[in-house]
Amino acid sequence: MAGVRMVSDILIEIVTAIGRFLLNPLVYIAILFAILLGYSRVKQERKFFNRRIIWGWTELNGQWKYGWLNALLISLISVGLGLTVPKAFLMILIVISVLALLLFCINALSPIYTMGLATLVIWLMYQYNWTFSWWKISLEGTNLLDGAIVTITILAGLSVIAEGMLIRRTAMKVTTPRVEKTKRGMQAIVYRSRNVWVLPIFFVIPGDIIPADLPYWPQFTLGESSFALVVFPIVIGFSKLTRKELPVVKFPKMGRSVLLLGQLILIGGLIAVFEPFIGFITLAVGAVLRIVISIFYAMQDKTDIYAVAPSSKGAIIAAVLPDSPAEKMGLLAGECIRKVNGRSIFTENELYEALQLNAAHCRLEVLDCNNEIRLTQHVIYSNDHYRIGLLLAEPRDF
Repeated sequence: MAGVRMVSDILIEIVTAIGRFLLNPLVYIAILFAILLGYSRVKQERKFFNRRIIWGWTELNGQWKYGWLNALLISLISVGLGLTVPKAFLMILIVISVLALLLFCINALSPIYTMGLATLVIWLMYQYNWTFSWWKISLEGTNLLDGAIVTITILAGLSVIAEGMLIRRTAMKVTTPRVEKTKRGMQAIVYRSRNVWVLPIFFVIPGDIIPADLPYWPQFTLGESSFALVVFPIVIGFSKLTRKELPVVKFPKMGRSVLLLGQLILIGGLIAVFEPFIGFITLAVGAVLRIVISIFYAMQDKTDIYAVAPSSKGAIIAAVLPDSPAEKMGLLAGECIRKVNGRSIFTENELYEALQLNAAHCRLEVLDCNNEIRLTQHVIYSNDHYRIGLLLAEPRDF
């Protein structure tokens, strides 16, 4: 009976943890922020290209769609090993994340920044005996050297690994072009990606539901007698403007750099098991290295070289509309269309006129990003976009 009751209590605690997640204001602020990102992106697309390129709810959809698997894996590790974190750490993490969203500091939402800053605040509160109370919330410092710094560092490493994977694989899915004047007064295309992902992760915190002597549960730190579960929204932000390279080239490289950093932080967290002070050093060095990564890739775009700009070779693709004939033909941003139905083109008007030569079928001669020529063709239907879903890099008035 005792075992059945324990299982029942744990199941109730899981449901309660989900309830705490739904009551967390950070969840709804992140949702509103994603809606705002979608609105501002569509407004920008209409300004430069007179139409919406990507669905307006894409940011909100991707906020939850792409991070759930990473959240599940981190949750399994967190709960499976009993990686306990102080309640005050999560409360401070909420405040830091909310401030970053309200101030529109998307890049400040890297986990190494938010978790590192929350750790610093808790350490200062402990060192100087600071406390904070408001309504039913009471915060006080914790001696992180008792074990919490180990779990915080490990969880920070896992979260930065998730950040790197998201940048590498999904950041390019919400990328929009815009027109920019070059230093020579010409026009070129740049690409901006702004993403805010939410990872709902199960954390173990001190509580009164789950006993520390639960069979086969390692219960990694803090030495408490009982614990509770909470589902906490780790918010990860990424914002990048790229000129010199296409997003499909730039973002995977940047993601790999962040992924490697996460692995190093994780190793530092594991070493901190033997010497907890190494956890502080790991978080500090990790934050500095994350800044270095951002600066390194930002400096690469301090140039007058653009990956996508009008060319004398033909019509350069700035963007391809989703579910259009152009997408079905495998056309990509940055490629050059030399001929349509046998006619050379350089502008969207010339593209439209060339398509009228054969209203039911189009044949394209394309020069790809490797300067290799390929031929592609597709059937055109009456409900297809009148320029087969292509937006070209050409001088525009806006």
